[in-house]
Amino acid sequence: MSATNGSRWRSALLMPVFLPAIAVILLLVVGTLANPELAGELFSTALARITEDFGWFYMLAVALFLMFIVVIALSKWGRIKLGPDHADPEYSFLSWFAMLFSAGYGIALLFFGVSEPVLHYASPPQGAALTVDAAKQAMQISYFHWGFHIWAIYGLVGLVLAYFSFRHGLPLSMRSTLYPLIGDKIYGPAGHAVDTFAILGTMFGIATTLGLSVIQINTGLNYLWEDIPVTNLVQIGIIFVITLMAIASVVAGLDKGIKRLSIVNMSLVMFLLLFVFFAGPTVHILETFLQNTGSYLNYIVERTFNLQAYSRSDWIGNWTLFIFGWTIAWAPFVGLFIAKISRGRTIRQFVVGVMLVPTIFTFFWFSVFGDTALYMIMMQGYDTLVRDVQADQAIALFKLYENLPMTSLLSFATVILIMTFFVTSSDSGSLVIDSLASGGAANTPVWQRVFWASSEGVVAAVLLLAGGLGALQTAAIASAFPFAIIMLISAVGLWRALVIEGHQYSSLRSHTQMHRRGVHAGSNYWKTRLAGLVDFPPQDKVETFIKEMGKECLDEVCKELTSQKWKTEVTIEEDPVRVLLVVDKDSIDFTYEIRARAYARPDFAMGKKGEKKEYYRAEVFLRQGGQSYDVYGFEKADIINDVLNQFENYLHFIHHSPGSLPWDLAEHDDDLNGEGDNATPPPVQDNNAADSGGTR
Repeated sequence: MSATNGSRWRSALLMPVFLPAIAVILLLVVGTLANPELAGELFSTALARITEDFGWFYMLAVALFLMFIVVIALSKWGRIKLGPDHADPEYSFLSWFAMLFSAGYGIALLFFGVSEPVLHYASPPQGAALTVDAAKQAMQISYFHWGFHIWAIYGLVGLVLAYFSFRHGLPLSMRSTLYPLIGDKIYGPAGHAVDTFAILGTMFGIATTLGLSVIQINTGLNYLWEDIPVTNLVQIGIIFVITLMAIASVVAGLDKGIKRLSIVNMSLVMFLLLFVFFAGPTVHILETFLQNTGSYLNYIVERTFNLQAYSRSDWIGNWTLFIFGWTIAWAPFVGLFIAKISRGRTIRQFVVGVMLVPTIFTFFWFSVFGDTALYMIMMQGYDTLVRDVQADQAIALFKLYENLPMTSLLSFATVILIMTFFVTSSDSGSLVIDSLASGGAANTPVWQRVFWASSEGVVAAVLLLAGGLGALQTAAIASAFPFAIIMLISAVGLWRALVIEGHQYSSLRSHTQMHRRGVHAGSNYWKTRLAGLVDFPPQDKVETFIKEMGKECLDEVCKELTSQKWKTEVTIEEDPVRVLLVVDKDSIDFTYEIRARAYARPDFAMGKKGEKKEYYRAEVFLRQGGQSYDVYGFEKADIINDVLNQFENYLHFIHHSPGSLPWDLAEHDDDLNGEGDNATPPPVQDNNAADSGGTR
């Protein structure tokens, strides 16, 4: 076997995480298969106990998640990038939204978009059923269950993971969220335990989703072709077939598999949404959309803390706690997946994109499908829809189509959409679980992801055998409890890290006014500056400048610091050409780098005929990323002066940091200094401004 094939099959699994997780999963599978009836009874008892004793904790935790992420986005920390300062988003907004939506809860909208408003209308938590007030309440509850709170849960996990991984080079794993609090202990038992709980929560959360989708697929197939019965055997067969499709998508990879399927999903979603919108009561949908949104905002605080403490019933556990618990259980998966695709966005962009846009879309979805269903019942006398949905939630969407044109086409498109959502959820979940089980490793053998995709199908099938929807609900809520605690701790860790980064930003920006040019210039300095403004040098000139002038200057600074007992080193590298000064300290190292970067030549530049369309800059990079100013053409004294200015700011930050620094980034931040993904030259950009960050 070749070395390449050997590495392809070599395991990347972290055994202290993998073995406990797989042991719990095996115990569940074997125990349930041995006695499905007893397992179903245990699940039912556990659900009642959790709802009764810990419902308050789930509601309080979700409220704190929402408040925390909103405050972070609105604060001065919202400008911080999830990655180096010079990083750009890897995906367009449309592709990004399609992927996070497909991974987030596309299946949930298809399952609950009609059924939840109809069921709340028929059996509201308070007040008379089948009334106008019940209809209003039904839509307000649906908005609440699928609004800001859901995406705050996903967003918090995604934000924490993306920040510590892309900003500070830590593993893309849940253990990294605890680094500011316990330091290198995340690589020990505490970190292993956190990732194990994350795997279990993700596994049971995905199994819940897959179980719901399979029930709805089976119902849809039975609706289209009555010869296909609605049974556990058929549903397990569907799980087997679609798990094979998920495995194929896993093998294809993130860009070829999930990205393309996500775009297909969004195309089908928009087709169904727009068709029902125009075929249904269009004006009524628009009116209720605005009214329901206003009601949601008006009652959001009251509903956030409503536990029905004075009127105990099973409603809160079957609905609010189930949906929130399910979301928390799924948060490691969705959050880690969102983090993977969000590198380069600012915290504020991330929060707005993850919370506001999907929430508005969700509200409109429920108005289109939920209010259309209620309109048919209340205005058109379609009473059988209520009875059909009460008998079987999964049939709701298909029964709605009966009162619309092209019923068969809509039903078939919905079945296809559920299947593709199933595949993207399983595919994304496999990538995430595999990363967690491998200590945050980005590149793992394909067979590991295939193993996890298969495991998700097995767990979903077993939970269906053990009691269907009730078992799925219990698994989701129970697995969410420990992870909710982990999320609260990680929020504290993120807050601490942002406090220190904010202090660093203020220190580096305001302590010293940097004068990068002209310190030693004579009366003709303005001529030199003008020449720099209209000069757009080619690659070879800039690289020569960096290798000669840049290295000479950093060598002199290095020599002087070394003579004063500072551990200092200068290195020079190719592709891209860059020279790097590193001052090694016990806390956070100081780095100063001059790197060649390509830009599109401005339209006003008078280039020679046949000259290349791009020019190069010798840009300065610090530990936090690119500084967007060019030092090409600087005199030796000016470059050294700039190094000392940045070093002085660094010393000021180290001296005045509040308390001890939370972590040592020296061994975790290769990406911030140009290693890894940033080692390749950036694409040529359209930059009509010759110098965006300082005079050349």
